Amino acid sequence: MQRFKVGELVVDAGTPILMEGSNSPQLFTALHGMGLRYKLLADGKRQVVNMIFPGDFIGLQAGVMGEMGHSVEATTKMTLCVFDRSEFWSFFKERPDRAFSLTWLAAIEEHFMGDALTTIGQRTALQAVAWALSRLFIRADALGMVTNGTMKLPYIQQDIADALGLSLVHTNKTLSVLRSRQLAHWTDGTLRVPDLATLAEIAMLDDLSARKRPIM
Repeated sequence: MQRFKVGELVVDAGTPILMEGSNSPQLFTALHGMGLRYKLLADGKRQVVNMIFPGDFIGLQAGVMGEMGHSVEATTKMTLCVFDRSEFWSFFKERPDRAFSLTWLAAIEEHFMGDALTTIGQRTALQAVAWALSRLFIRADALGMVTNGTMKLPYIQQDIADALGLSLVHTNKTLSVLRSRQLAHWTDGTLRVPDLATLAEIAMLDDLSARKRPIM
């Protein structure tokens, strides 16, 4: 990976990292900080695809398909490990173990997208928000980002609304319901989950374990 790596890049919150349709010469791993993947429609409406956590590989679509199918933006200050996309295929040939790891990451993203689509189409607003917060909390816990039932979640309610296909008002009311039930408290960029089991039960999540992701 050190041979494949060409440097590190620090970007501020709000910085576009990759744009939909772009043909970036670089691929990235998020070392520190968090971001968003999203798609924009012609009328300006936004669909958040998922949240980027430390360790996520960014730009695989461009590496395989030649251009990005979504945009990536930093939500917080981020440190990115930078790779040269032109070396991508050589990297695959020389390191089949790492190539399998990338394939595994792509498979995990496909699995997540299926769950997310089911959430948007079939879960109620309460179930959907509970699902999103449970998923984020479980993943953060696997990365060692949870302390005493609390994690940093530096997103805004509009990000969750755009991820779940809900209005901002509906999202706010749903979060208030979860807060009143003492299941999830999300304020000032911090998420506290006093009862993950019940929150996951509302979300109809059976598996509370997080798959260990290879770090590229």
